[in-house]
Amino acid sequence: MTSQSQGIQQLLQAEKRAKDKLEEAKKRKGKRLKQAKEEAIAEIDHYRLQREKEFRNKQTNVMGSQGNLSAKIEEQTRESIQNLTSSYHKNMESMMKKLLSVVCDINPEVHPNFRHAV
Repeated sequence: MTSQSQGIQQLLQAEKRAKDKLEEAKKRKGKRLKQAKEEAIAEIDHYRLQREKEFRNKQTNVMGSQGNLSAKIEEQTRESIQNLTSSYHKNMESMMKKLLSVVCDINPEVHPNFRHAV
């Protein structure tokens, strides 16, 4: 009977060791999963930062050229307004005289299509 109880004790101890090993393996697996998740997050963050940096560079290139384009357009607009203003001041007097002469000098004439009734 003692050998039987001794065999049962050994089986219980073996079962306990197996259970401990299984729990330890689960803990290692959990730690490894957690570590893998942290590594993946770090890699994703690194990739995101890299892509954002590339995007900012492209955006700066495009917006920089648009900024230059905007400045050129504003300069051209200013020049055009200045030219129109100077042309207005230069030709205003003569145009006013022409307009007044057309409006005020009336020459009454019979229209060529008018037929005098006989």
